[in-house]
Amino acid sequence: MSSHLPRSAVLGYAAGSVGTGGFSTLPGLVLAYYLTDTLAVPALLATLVVILPKVWDVLIDPAVGARSDRDATSRAGRTRLMLAGALTLPVGFVGMFAVPDPLGPAAVGLWVLVFFVLATTSFSCFQVPYIALPADLTDAYRERTRIMAWRIAVLALAILLVGAGGPALRDAAGGGRPGYLTMALGIALLLLFGMVTTVVTTRAHLRRPPTAAPGDAGGYRAGLVAWREVAAYRVLLSVFVLQALATGVMLAAAQYVAAYTLGDQSALTLLFAALVAPALLVMPLWTRYAAARGKRNALTLASGVFAVACLGLAGMPWLAGGWIYLLVGVAGVAYAGMQLFPLAMLPDVIGAAGRGRGGAMSGLWTAGETAGLALGPVVVLLLLAATGFRSSTAGEQLAQPAGAQAAIVLAFSLVPAVLVALSLLVLRRYADPALPRAAPVPTPEGTA
Repeated sequence: MSSHLPRSAVLGYAAGSVGTGGFSTLPGLVLAYYLTDTLAVPALLATLVVILPKVWDVLIDPAVGARSDRDATSRAGRTRLMLAGALTLPVGFVGMFAVPDPLGPAAVGLWVLVFFVLATTSFSCFQVPYIALPADLTDAYRERTRIMAWRIAVLALAILLVGAGGPALRDAAGGGRPGYLTMALGIALLLLFGMVTTVVTTRAHLRRPPTAAPGDAGGYRAGLVAWREVAAYRVLLSVFVLQALATGVMLAAAQYVAAYTLGDQSALTLLFAALVAPALLVMPLWTRYAAARGKRNALTLASGVFAVACLGLAGMPWLAGGWIYLLVGVAGVAYAGMQLFPLAMLPDVIGAAGRGRGGAMSGLWTAGETAGLALGPVVVLLLLAATGFRSSTAGEQLAQPAGAQAAIVLAFSLVPAVLVALSLLVLRRYADPALPRAAPVPTPEGTA
């Protein structure tokens, strides 16, 4: 089979990002705020509701990856598990925002927690094999970048539609509980369409099944074996988790910045659009840059620009104005590269390590990403709890103490900047396994 995939297969694969991007983004963007400022759940209790489903997700991802590897070596392929996740995720997603009234804070928290666990389980069943799938579609180094460039472009569009359109749909429906439920129903249909499209369009283009990975290790054990044995995977995953945490913190803080720093809850839509929309324009430029300079160098540049832009946002309390959205847009240009290159590098690492353990590696990868994104809202909520943030019900916005105001700004600026700077230190140790190593310089005869 030719390593060059038809555009229909590339676009079909990219369509899955509508589901993965939408589900990864919207709960991180609005769930903490929904709990504290619509359902009147105290910040510490809201922290548990946000983090426990993600802990569950982290625990099951490697097991899902091992199951995906077993499917990949059979005629069923990885798409069987993906279809199960695609069909069940919308049910859990809608349930999170369908809280009956009246319920006390503890009962509300339990309701959201149960449906969030169901949704994250379904998400894992789709996302883990989805990440491993490119290595089963082609073995060409640049073709994988092409696949991921289209995927990240669609991901950016999905994040923009869901992240900006979701809150807009909520507000158009009147806000409060009815607004959140309307938002959930509309977005759930979009997630379902994207994920099912990927399953249907990629099945015919899978390469021959890989051989099983050596040994009978499964779940975390298989992923950790790959972590120990494959240095490039170990470094790349560490970088990706740090950057996922930075993104999670920034996204969770965005709604609070809009409401309490900029003084306009609807400013969230503009902030989110400024962060995500640039990816639709700059993805071809990042692809060309990576072709000329390599994926690692491209990721280094993107990460550095993102950290500097975030650092500049620390000036928001003293100088309001349109420059804030412009600087968020610069961060968005960098964010596009930070999304593209780790995912384009992962299939190279899987290909070098052996496709038979691709599911185990993508399982640990997804667990790390989930942990990073999940800890983002937790970091924000803990900062708010420590600085005296006052929770409220829908339609009521309480004045916040100076410490909480400062914590909101720091969570949107300094915290993500520091985390991405740390990831750059780790990235220096990455050696691309898909590129030939330089030959040793011969020693002249007669010299030591």
